[in-house]
Amino acid sequence: MRKRLGKTLADSLSREEAKGICRAFDVIGDIAITKLPSHSKIDVRQLAEAIMKRHKNIKALFVQEKGVHGDFRLRGLKHVAGENRTCTLYKESGCSFLVDLEKCYFSPRLSGERLRVAQQVQPGETVVNMFAGVGCFSIIIAKRGPVKVYSIDINPSAIGFMNENIRLNMLYGKVISFLGDSKEVVENHLQHSANRVLLPLPEKALQYLPAAISALTFSGGWIHYYGFEHARKGENPVEKGKLKVGKTLDNLKIVHEFAFSRVVRTVGPNWYQLVLDIRIEGAPHKS
Repeated sequence: MRKRLGKTLADSLSREEAKGICRAFDVIGDIAITKLPSHSKIDVRQLAEAIMKRHKNIKALFVQEKGVHGDFRLRGLKHVAGENRTCTLYKESGCSFLVDLEKCYFSPRLSGERLRVAQQVQPGETVVNMFAGVGCFSIIIAKRGPVKVYSIDINPSAIGFMNENIRLNMLYGKVISFLGDSKEVVENHLQHSANRVLLPLPEKALQYLPAAISALTFSGGWIHYYGFEHARKGENPVEKGKLKVGKTLDNLKIVHEFAFSRVVRTVGPNWYQLVLDIRIEGAPHKS
């Protein structure tokens, strides 16, 4: 979509302006969201007209006026053109997801990661997703085979849409939703229950890592950790992330191995989102 959008904008914007919009342009179902630099002189209605004229599947366009914020990770959206609604149906990896982009956090940019992780899950596993949103990771995992996924989020709206998405994808009994802070849910309901734990919220992944460890069975398992890391020129963000996470695990006296790691995407100047697949060799008993 980004390459085609670049061609759409080339006639009316400078090369740098068009490139910036392409980088910040998402299509979720039939809704498009873009960001504009604060200094931009672009006529947003002209921009919307150009986008919607070329891409007939887009029925509504919004500008994101501020970044993701608050405990529910919501975007500040301003309607620009098309239908004035924020609810849409999104499809990925053979699954369908209803989502309200104003009430729930959602990003299509982790689609490759969702499929990659799902392909690693083995039949019979139990998975805990500590920051599940509307259920994308959880449902794509559960759709692929005989597994059970406990899917936690603190946002009541996200849980409502997750439950609807469980119904849409016919996964009753395979994806079980929990409303609440994932630390408390794990402590009260899911201690030592999981073969695999997902931490797909970079802002809080390190803080919640001890709770993720406590969710694993006593024989250990896997943690899929997503974090943000700052790296100047010449620094390796992945290695910095591994050092930070490794220190936390060492302090917990956890035997571990970083089996896979990479930068998922750049999120700002010298800031990166990374993923670490961590093999845990054994979880400590609760004292």
